[in-house]
Amino acid sequence: MTTTISSATVRWPLRSLLAAAGIGILSLAGCGSGNSPSGQDDAAGSGAATTVQMRTVAGNADVLTDSNGRTLYTSDQETGGKALCTSSACNAIWLPLTVAAGRSPTGPAQTAADLSTLMRPDGTTQVTFKGKPVYTFSFDHGAGQNGGDGQKDTFDGTNFTWHTAGTGTGPVAPAPSTPNPGGY
Repeated sequence: MTTTISSATVRWPLRSLLAAAGIGILSLAGCGSGNSPSGQDDAAGSGAATTVQMRTVAGNADVLTDSNGRTLYTSDQETGGKALCTSSACNAIWLPLTVAAGRSPTGPAQTAADLSTLMRPDGTTQVTFKGKPVYTFSFDHGAGQNGGDGQKDTFDGTNFTWHTAGTGTGPVAPAPSTPNPGGY
């Protein structure tokens, strides 16, 4: 089931959830040595671990994940090395995968040529895959979930359609749907 969200029509309980998620993410930023609210992993920033990994997620092989095993997503609308999901509302749901300034993302050999970075408007360095910025989905609560695949939402006048990032030639099938009390 695909849910459509518009930042202009978000109901009060979802706005509260988004605000709480944003505050929680920002609070976590101060809890580690170098963790950022955008999903940057200390190990990825220091070069101690790979930034991007590949794994089987919900029965689909060759899905890209961050260093913690969380599925990575791209949107159809973000092309040409430009991030459009830059508002706090969008980034409360779609968390940009970043690396420390001056660092290159690392990953398995089959992804190396497709990984790069772009500079976000806030000055952070976001990882890209095949020229598209990559994100984790805040409603995926752990490694191996891909609930963001096929999601559609609207932020700041842009209608986004999100897909699991992967190296396969065809689309990656979404995970079986699970009830989500947040309405997403």
